[in-house]
Amino acid sequence: MEKTRILVIDDEESLCEILQFNLEVEGFLVDVAYNAEEALKKNLTQYSLILLDVMMGETSGFKLAQQLKRQPETAHIPIIFCTAKDSEDDTVIGLDIGADDYITKPFSMEELVFRIEAILRRVKGKKGKEVTMYKIGRFTFDTQKQVLAIDDKSTKLTTKESELLSLLCAHVNEILERNFALKTIWIDDNYFNARSMDVYITKLRKHLKDDPSIEIINIHGKGYKLIAPDVEAKTK
Repeated sequence: MEKTRILVIDDEESLCEILQFNLEVEGFLVDVAYNAEEALKKNLTQYSLILLDVMMGETSGFKLAQQLKRQPETAHIPIIFCTAKDSEDDTVIGLDIGADDYITKPFSMEELVFRIEAILRRVKGKKGKEVTMYKIGRFTFDTQKQVLAIDDKSTKLTTKESELLSLLCAHVNEILERNFALKTIWIDDNYFNARSMDVYITKLRKHLKDDPSIEIINIHGKGYKLIAPDVEAKTK
Protein backbone atom coordinates (compact mmCIF):
# COMPACT_ATOMS: atom_id res chain seq x y z
CA MET A 1 0.00 0.00 0.00
CA GLU A 2 1.36 3.41 -1.00
CA LYS A 3 2.23 5.65 1.93
CA THR A 4 0.73 9.11 2.33
CA ARG A 5 3.21 11.93 1.71
CA ILE A 6 3.06 15.03 3.93
CA LEU A 7 4.98 18.31 3.68
CA VAL A 8 5.90 20.16 6.89
CA ILE A 9 6.67 23.87 6.40
CA ASP A 10 8.07 25.60 9.50
CA ASP A 11 11.09 27.80 10.20
CA GLU A 12 11.81 25.96 13.48
CA GLU A 13 14.21 23.26 12.34
CA SER A 14 14.02 21.35 15.62
CA LEU A 15 10.21 21.18 15.40
CA CYS A 16 10.42 20.00 11.80
CA GLU A 17 12.74 17.19 12.87
CA ILE A 18 10.38 16.15 15.69
CA LEU A 19 7.34 16.21 13.43
CA GLN A 20 9.14 14.36 10.66
CA PHE A 21 10.36 11.62 13.01
CA ASN A 22 7.02 11.10 14.77
CA LEU A 23 4.90 11.20 11.62
CA GLU A 24 7.21 8.72 9.90
CA VAL A 25 6.81 6.42 12.92
CA GLU A 26 3.05 6.66 12.25
CA GLY A 27 3.63 5.44 8.70
CA PHE A 28 3.67 8.70 6.70
CA LEU A 29 6.33 9.85 4.24
CA VAL A 30 7.42 13.32 5.38
CA ASP A 31 9.39 16.10 3.68
CA VAL A 32 10.27 19.42 5.29
CA ALA A 33 10.78 22.99 4.12
CA TYR A 34 11.96 25.81 6.38
CA ASN A 35 10.23 28.66 4.55
CA ALA A 36 7.68 29.34 1.84
CA GLU A 37 10.29 29.93 -0.83
CA GLU A 38 11.88 26.52 -0.20
CA ALA A 39 8.46 24.86 -0.24
CA LEU A 40 7.54 26.40 -3.60
CA LYS A 41 10.62 24.81 -5.19
CA LYS A 42 9.19 21.36 -4.48
CA ASN A 43 6.73 19.40 -6.61
CA LEU A 44 3.79 20.16 -4.34
CA THR A 45 1.33 17.99 -6.27
CA GLN A 46 2.92 14.88 -4.72
CA TYR A 47 1.64 15.75 -1.22
CA SER A 48 -1.63 14.57 0.28
CA LEU A 49 -1.50 17.17 3.09
CA ILE A 50 0.54 20.19 4.18
CA LEU A 51 1.35 21.22 7.77
CA LEU A 52 2.03 24.94 7.65
CA ASP A 53 3.34 27.45 10.20
CA VAL A 54 1.92 30.98 10.10
CA MET A 55 4.85 33.13 11.24
CA MET A 56 7.69 32.55 8.78
CA GLY A 57 10.33 34.77 7.17
CA GLU A 58 9.40 36.95 4.22
CA THR A 59 6.29 35.02 3.20
CA SER A 60 3.84 34.13 5.97
CA GLY A 61 1.92 30.88 6.11
CA PHE A 62 -1.27 32.81 5.35
CA LYS A 63 0.23 34.25 2.15
CA LEU A 64 1.59 30.88 1.06
CA ALA A 65 -1.77 29.19 1.68
CA GLN A 66 -3.53 31.87 -0.37
CA GLN A 67 -1.11 31.25 -3.21
CA LEU A 68 -1.61 27.48 -3.08
CA LYS A 69 -5.40 27.77 -2.99
CA ARG A 70 -5.37 30.06 -6.05
CA GLN A 71 -3.46 27.53 -8.17
CA PRO A 72 -5.64 24.76 -9.66
CA GLU A 73 -2.92 22.12 -9.31
CA THR A 74 -2.54 22.69 -5.53
CA ALA A 75 -5.96 24.05 -4.52
CA HIS A 76 -7.19 20.59 -3.50
CA ILE A 77 -4.34 19.83 -1.06
CA PRO A 78 -5.57 19.97 2.57
CA ILE A 79 -3.72 22.42 4.82
CA ILE A 80 -3.39 22.35 8.61
CA PHE A 81 -1.97 25.48 10.23
CA CYS A 82 0.38 24.61 13.11
CA THR A 83 1.17 27.82 14.92
CA ALA A 84 1.78 29.63 18.19
CA LYS A 85 -0.80 32.24 17.15
CA ASP A 86 -3.93 31.32 19.07
CA SER A 87 -6.26 34.30 18.70
CA GLU A 88 -9.74 33.68 17.30
CA ASP A 89 -9.18 36.27 14.55
CA ASP A 90 -6.09 34.45 13.30
CA THR A 91 -7.94 31.15 13.29
CA VAL A 92 -10.81 32.65 11.29
CA ILE A 93 -8.32 34.09 8.79
CA GLY A 94 -6.68 30.70 8.37
CA LEU A 95 -9.94 28.87 7.82
CA ASP A 96 -11.26 31.63 5.58
CA ILE A 97 -8.25 31.17 3.29
CA GLY A 98 -9.36 27.59 2.85
CA ALA A 99 -7.27 25.71 5.43
CA ASP A 100 -8.84 22.50 6.68
CA ASP A 101 -7.78 22.79 10.30
CA TYR A 102 -5.83 24.94 12.75
CA ILE A 103 -3.83 23.55 15.68
CA THR A 104 -2.09 25.71 18.28
CA LYS A 105 1.40 25.00 19.62
CA PRO A 106 2.17 23.24 21.87
CA PHE A 107 0.11 20.25 20.77
CA SER A 108 0.38 16.52 21.31
CA MET A 109 1.37 14.20 18.49
CA GLU A 110 -1.73 12.13 19.26
CA GLU A 111 -3.97 15.13 18.57
CA LEU A 112 -2.09 16.05 15.39
CA VAL A 113 -2.21 12.51 14.01
CA PHE A 114 -5.93 12.29 14.82
CA ARG A 115 -6.62 15.49 12.89
CA ILE A 116 -4.47 14.44 9.95
CA GLU A 117 -6.18 11.06 9.68
CA ALA A 118 -9.65 12.60 10.01
CA ILE A 119 -8.95 15.05 7.16
CA LEU A 120 -7.48 12.33 4.95
CA ARG A 121 -10.53 10.13 5.56
CA ARG A 122 -12.81 12.99 4.60
CA VAL A 123 -10.85 13.74 1.43
CA LYS A 124 -10.88 10.07 0.46
CA GLY A 125 -14.62 9.91 1.07
CA LYS A 126 -15.27 12.97 -1.08
CA LYS A 127 -13.68 11.27 -4.09
CA GLY A 128 -16.56 8.84 -4.18
CA LYS A 129 -19.21 11.51 -4.58
CA GLU A 130 -20.75 11.66 -8.03
CA VAL A 131 -22.39 15.09 -8.16
CA THR A 132 -20.20 17.37 -10.27
CA MET A 133 -22.66 20.18 -11.03
CA TYR A 134 -25.72 21.74 -9.41
CA LYS A 135 -28.20 24.04 -11.12
CA ILE A 136 -29.57 26.29 -8.36
CA GLY A 137 -32.19 28.66 -9.71
CA ARG A 138 -30.23 30.86 -12.12
CA PHE A 139 -26.89 29.72 -10.69
CA THR A 140 -24.62 26.93 -11.90
CA PHE A 141 -22.37 25.43 -9.22
CA ASP A 142 -19.39 23.38 -10.39
CA THR A 143 -18.44 21.31 -7.34
CA GLN A 144 -15.11 20.14 -8.77
CA LYS A 145 -13.82 23.54 -9.88
CA GLN A 146 -15.54 25.17 -6.87
CA VAL A 147 -17.04 27.84 -9.13
CA LEU A 148 -20.45 29.47 -8.69
CA ALA A 149 -21.70 31.19 -11.85
CA ILE A 150 -24.68 33.31 -12.83
CA ASP A 151 -25.06 35.01 -16.22
CA ASP A 152 -21.54 36.30 -17.03
CA LYS A 153 -20.37 36.43 -13.40
CA SER A 154 -18.24 33.63 -11.90
CA THR A 155 -17.10 33.35 -8.28
CA LYS A 156 -14.33 31.01 -7.12
CA LEU A 157 -15.40 29.55 -3.78
CA THR A 158 -13.08 28.47 -0.97
CA THR A 159 -12.97 24.77 -0.11
CA LYS A 160 -15.18 25.27 2.95
CA GLU A 161 -17.70 27.39 1.02
CA SER A 162 -17.89 24.74 -1.68
CA GLU A 163 -18.32 21.88 0.79
CA LEU A 164 -21.02 23.72 2.71
CA LEU A 165 -22.93 24.73 -0.44
CA SER A 166 -22.73 21.12 -1.69
CA LEU A 167 -24.31 19.91 1.55
CA LEU A 168 -27.04 22.55 1.35
CA CYS A 169 -27.79 21.58 -2.26
CA ALA A 170 -27.96 17.90 -1.31
CA HIS A 171 -30.59 18.84 1.31
CA VAL A 172 -32.36 21.57 -0.69
CA ASN A 173 -35.67 22.67 0.84
CA GLU A 174 -34.91 20.42 3.80
CA ILE A 175 -33.24 21.13 7.14
CA LEU A 176 -29.47 20.65 7.10
CA GLU A 177 -28.77 19.80 10.72
CA ARG A 178 -26.06 21.95 12.25
CA ASN A 179 -24.19 19.13 14.00
CA PHE A 180 -24.24 16.96 10.87
CA ALA A 181 -22.72 19.78 8.78
CA LEU A 182 -20.07 20.50 11.42
CA LYS A 183 -18.98 16.88 11.74
CA THR A 184 -19.03 16.34 7.97
CA ILE A 185 -16.99 19.43 7.06
CA TRP A 186 -15.16 20.50 10.24
CA ILE A 187 -14.88 17.03 11.83
CA ASP A 188 -15.65 18.46 15.29
CA ASP A 189 -18.85 20.27 16.36
CA ASN A 190 -17.17 22.52 18.94
CA TYR A 191 -18.06 26.16 19.62
CA PHE A 192 -15.35 27.67 17.45
CA ASN A 193 -16.21 25.53 14.42
CA ALA A 194 -19.87 26.48 14.87
CA ARG A 195 -18.88 30.16 14.79
CA SER A 196 -16.76 29.51 11.71
CA MET A 197 -19.70 27.84 9.94
CA ASP A 198 -21.89 30.88 10.66
CA VAL A 199 -19.28 33.02 8.89
CA TYR A 200 -19.39 30.77 5.83
CA ILE A 201 -23.20 30.80 5.77
CA THR A 202 -23.04 34.60 5.66
CA LYS A 203 -20.55 34.45 2.80
CA LEU A 204 -22.75 32.04 0.83
CA ARG A 205 -25.76 34.30 1.27
CA LYS A 206 -23.75 37.14 -0.29
CA HIS A 207 -22.66 34.92 -3.18
CA LEU A 208 -26.28 33.88 -3.86
CA LYS A 209 -27.91 37.31 -3.52
CA ASP A 210 -28.09 37.88 -7.30
CA ASP A 211 -31.02 35.43 -7.49
CA PRO A 212 -33.74 36.63 -5.08
CA SER A 213 -35.58 33.30 -5.38
CA ILE A 214 -32.75 31.62 -3.43
CA GLU A 215 -32.42 31.98 0.32
CA ILE A 216 -30.52 30.30 3.16
CA ILE A 217 -32.58 30.54 6.34
CA ASN A 218 -31.76 29.70 9.95
CA ILE A 219 -33.89 27.03 11.59
CA HIS A 220 -33.56 27.90 15.27
CA GLY A 221 -32.00 25.14 17.34
CA LYS A 222 -31.66 22.83 14.34
CA GLY A 223 -29.62 24.20 11.45
CA TYR A 224 -30.10 25.77 8.04
CA LYS A 225 -32.33 25.35 5.02
CA LEU A 226 -31.54 26.25 1.42
CA ILE A 227 -34.76 27.54 -0.13
CA ALA A 228 -34.67 27.28 -3.91
CA PRO A 229 -37.40 26.81 -6.51
CA ASP A 230 -35.34 24.53 -8.69
CA VAL A 231 -32.18 22.50 -8.03
CA GLU A 232 -30.83 19.95 -10.48
CA ALA A 233 -27.84 17.69 -9.87
CA LYS A 234 -25.58 16.49 -12.66
CA THR A 235 -23.57 13.34 -11.99
CA LYS A 236 -20.51 11.82 -13.59
